[in-house]
Amino acid sequence: MKVGIWANTTKQSFWDLLPVLLPWLQDRGQEVYLTKRIDALWQDKDRHHCSIIESADDFLKLDFLFAMGGDGTILSAARAVGARKTPILGVHLGGFGFLAEGTVENLYSRLESVIEGNYTTYPRMVVSAQIDKGSEMVTALNDLVIDIGEGFRLMKCSLYTDGRLITSYSADGLIISTPTGSTAYNLAAGGPIVTPELSLFTVTPICPHTLSSRPIVLPTESALTITFPSGEPGARLTADGQVEHPVSQGGKVVITKADYEVQMVTFEDRDYFQTLRTKMGWGQHDGERSSRGAD
Repeated sequence: MKVGIWANTTKQSFWDLLPVLLPWLQDRGQEVYLTKRIDALWQDKDRHHCSIIESADDFLKLDFLFAMGGDGTILSAARAVGARKTPILGVHLGGFGFLAEGTVENLYSRLESVIEGNYTTYPRMVVSAQIDKGSEMVTALNDLVIDIGEGFRLMKCSLYTDGRLITSYSADGLIISTPTGSTAYNLAAGGPIVTPELSLFTVTPICPHTLSSRPIVLPTESALTITFPSGEPGARLTADGQVEHPVSQGGKVVITKADYEVQMVTFEDRDYFQTLRTKMGWGQHDGERSSRGAD
């Protein structure tokens, strides 16, 4: 198999694992590819012979991509892979997150399962946005957030579907979330948790300035259009909390379901609701919840 490694290179735990992980994979006949960033930063690379991911099309060579870090690392890996369908196996190196299928503790058992073919891939919906009729499509696995950027002004906008007005907002911003992203910013802003096998958008206002503004769940069969009143300043669209794009004054954003899905590696012993119970402390008494707060 050809295995790619994508990582949060600011985490010391990754650099501690890498000199052990590479020979472990290579001893089992795996051909390892590193990102150019890892290769540039790794001072011990001469001890191991690895190929380098030189361009986005190199992801097509890989049997799977191993993303080591937190949820943000997995999101950036998904954006890099794009529509190329390379399966992504996420492993958390500590911290709080929902997307990873492995941890430092079960790292090698997860990899053994993948090498032996004892895994499945789970398609995750991607949201896409076109800004101001531009040719570039902005995509996100978790969410798109629209706000005015720096400063403390309210953002005013209107939300349409198929030319029909849904509602107008006066708020700090809007979150357009996929089911995968429902447990991220959407949840913190009061939006609902949505199981990842569904195909829908959740639109959640951020700190709305009217009590009648509530999250709304909408089907993906129709495009959503967000417009801004004349005279309002431009806005900012942020994809997965990582990449920012300007929206011009008087512009609009058209949001659709992307024409591809991200393939995430998963295992039979993984249970979505068990993950929620563990991460969020559902069904626990206050004492139990506080004792597990560092998990």
